[in-house]
Amino acid sequence: MDRRMKTLVILAHPNIAASRVNQRWKKELEQHAEEVHIHELYRTYPDWSIDVVREQKLLEAHEHIILQFPFYWYSYPPLLKKWLDDVFTHGWAYGSKGDRLHGKRMGLAISIGDKEGNYAKTMPVGFSVEELVAPFKASMNHVGVIALPHYAVYGASFQATDEEIDQSAKEYIRYIRQFRK
Repeated sequence: MDRRMKTLVILAHPNIAASRVNQRWKKELEQHAEEVHIHELYRTYPDWSIDVVREQKLLEAHEHIILQFPFYWYSYPPLLKKWLDDVFTHGWAYGSKGDRLHGKRMGLAISIGDKEGNYAKTMPVGFSVEELVAPFKASMNHVGVIALPHYAVYGASFQATDEEIDQSAKEYIRYIRQFRK
């Protein structure tokens, strides 16, 4: 398969070895290497010194990009934030000449520790996940990316059974496939 047709998964988990969901998702992605290119930020940049040119070339080489991460305090892990800040530069990702991401499709694959029911106006979180991922969508809009619906699994920290996590991994592959050209 042409590399441009592969899905690039930017995996940002600071402790993948301790993650039931992200580790299982990664294992499932590895079984589909002909379709998916996994790029682990914490493994690639343990010193947090991001090679911006390398990352930009990697993004340019793919039309379909998924950011996979655990939802940390209703946001993303810090290295993913740094990656976005460093890589999505003016003149490359945005600005009058920053069009390198225009038309690419980008989605989020999120593992959420809490119960789905807690993400409602009247519940403890007070916001839906859709509302909480709005900054991602705004950033995607700003750089001309086509924002895809997010994929999420709830109860990752304590409730999800191994069977539910296995099922979520298979659904994750279906999620990826449905948005490829």
